[in-house]
Amino acid sequence: MKSIRNSAVRFFLFVGVAIFIVTFAMISAEARKHHNSRNKPHKHLKGKGSNGHNAPDPAENIPAPAPAPLPYHGSYPARSIIFDVLSFGAKGDGVSDDSKALLAAWKAACKVSGAVVEIPAKFEFLIKPITLQGPCMPHLVLEIDGILLAPPQAGAWPKSGLFQWLNFKWVHDFTIQGTGKLDGQGSAWWGPSGVYYIQKRFKHNPDMKPTALRFYDSHNVTVRDIKIMNSPQCHLKFDSSSGIEVNNITINSPESSPNTDGIHLQNTKDVEIQHSNIGCGDDCVSIQTGCSNIHVHHISCGPGHGISLGGLGKDKSAACVSDIVVEKISLQNTLSGVRIKTWQGGVGSVKNVTFSNIEVSDVKYPVIIDQFYCDKKICKNQTDAVAISGVKYDRIIGSYSVQPLHLACSNDVPCTDVDLIDIQLKPSSDGFRGFRQALCWNSFGKSQAPLLPSSIDYCLRSESGSVKRIARSHAEHSCPS
Repeated sequence: MKSIRNSAVRFFLFVGVAIFIVTFAMISAEARKHHNSRNKPHKHLKGKGSNGHNAPDPAENIPAPAPAPLPYHGSYPARSIIFDVLSFGAKGDGVSDDSKALLAAWKAACKVSGAVVEIPAKFEFLIKPITLQGPCMPHLVLEIDGILLAPPQAGAWPKSGLFQWLNFKWVHDFTIQGTGKLDGQGSAWWGPSGVYYIQKRFKHNPDMKPTALRFYDSHNVTVRDIKIMNSPQCHLKFDSSSGIEVNNITINSPESSPNTDGIHLQNTKDVEIQHSNIGCGDDCVSIQTGCSNIHVHHISCGPGHGISLGGLGKDKSAACVSDIVVEKISLQNTLSGVRIKTWQGGVGSVKNVTFSNIEVSDVKYPVIIDQFYCDKKICKNQTDAVAISGVKYDRIIGSYSVQPLHLACSNDVPCTDVDLIDIQLKPSSDGFRGFRQALCWNSFGKSQAPLLPSSIDYCLRSESGSVKRIARSHAEHSCPS
């Protein structure tokens, strides 16, 4: 009897231990699950909705998320999932082609609200030209903490990739951020060998070179903190997009690199570009046709060609640009400071533009309007022009190396409502050999002291009703009011 009781005690003790072990295992598994679901912070844009229509069903074909890295700066929103490219087959050695791994991680993350595609630090990923396409679920983040490398030789780029390297298409409510960088390795495209390769394969388009990072038809997009360098051509481009924020990025390529614009906007509206450093071989910021409600501020530019609107109206095309504010800009050793350039023969308008609090240091032409823009030795004279009106220059201060102010407006379509306020520009050296006089041709408006050199005070002509009517008629011909 005693033996039976002892056996029963041992049995219940065994069962209790087994239940304890199973329970402990379940709790541990659940803890790991929550740990792996943490995520780096991503920005929620105020007043910017998301478009999740036609997005894939998030419950279908989602692989298990990669284990989360160690906490990043200590804050992770709960219930987010990280898709580390290493878990999708990326090698991260800078030599192996990791394009398919990035695409697989993107497709999986695209189906999950608040997901993060992780490019981890301390790795280099060779990525060939790729399109990352939406629409995706809201609040998708591409976290770049490592290094993305473009193919180093022009001959390694496929024919389909000559327009851009990383192409984002139809993405909404999306953020790129991180401490890493994108290296376009563009030096092979800048020299004679790159030009020869392009001409050999594409005889009708010898100037075709890839943009590093391009957004097409995308909305509510934030790009912040990353570094983009050595693009074959333009570094960051937004085309047919809206609701764009660029903050605290660095763009860097040599002054000698041709056509490597920093940030290029085309047919894009509602944009803020701020607190960034840009040095390149062309315009630091280029604003093209179809752009409106653009705010550029707290930018350091140099080397480069300055902040430019245009060239607009090429090949007799219509150009419409309006409501542009460029302020609190520092430019060092650039070709121009703030510039509007249009081709002869174009139509349309540039209106409601403000350049204010611009500091220039050894800039060749701090203030330019050029309606005779030509990128060849000889261009045919044409009468039509993109009308320019409502342009304010307020507090442009510093030094110039060629000419302080150059306003060359069309013979037939004058520039109107131009304001020159507090312009103080001095030659950059004692041995200065440039032009000390400001040039104004067929430009109308008013000036307000202090003005240096004093020739600026006599630069603008007084407007008449007929002059305004001419400018207005050209503007209304092609652009909505």
